[in-house]
Amino acid sequence: MSCRVLRLDAGVTLLGGGQSSAQDIAESLTVAPNLFGVDGGANRAVSLGLDLLGVSGDFDSISDATRTALDPSILIETADQNRTDFDKALDLIEAPVILCTGFTGKRMDHQLACYSVLVRQARKPAILLGDEDICFHLSHDVSLDLPTGTRVSLFPMARVVAHCSGLRWPVDGLEFAPWGQFGTSNEATGSPVTLSAEGAGLLVILPRAFLREAVRVLWQGDPALCP
Repeated sequence: MSCRVLRLDAGVTLLGGGQSSAQDIAESLTVAPNLFGVDGGANRAVSLGLDLLGVSGDFDSISDATRTALDPSILIETADQNRTDFDKALDLIEAPVILCTGFTGKRMDHQLACYSVLVRQARKPAILLGDEDICFHLSHDVSLDLPTGTRVSLFPMARVVAHCSGLRWPVDGLEFAPWGQFGTSNEATGSPVTLSAEGAGLLVILPRAFLREAVRVLWQGDPALCP
């Protein structure tokens, strides 16, 4: 397959080679039904008998058995060693939302790199799925409907000023930075949680139960098609 961008009207599930259960993948596919493998993630997809729209990466983690099982026309080799396979895969996808599973839970350096990529690829509506949490980059103003007591964490990847309301511990107008102020384990008060930031670099972390709410506020397609 050539390195053309895949443009889709429905969400995409990016499957990486990190930790993911069959349940994780199934949940993601109910929201984002187009499955795209990222390097070793293709092994997992093939083992579960799942259909892949495409597979990209430098292919250093794909088994011979997986390559034999896949149609060569869906393979997109991205050999650039200066960027992660996750970063390069996002270049290939244009979709209303991109759910990213199998990118956490194993190697810490890979996981940290994924958080950095969320900021690098700020215009992409990408959500990282972990065992208990989801994480996305705050690239525009959002208003989240969250029950009272819901954990809301804000973590900066750069120096950035946040504007927020609807949180138990006010942080409006505070300057966040990785070496300074950050906002773990804040809580929703029951009114809408509004979030915005002056510049790029602020990550939002929510309990995984609120995946669909995150999809709603990040959705970049026809609102009628939002799951």
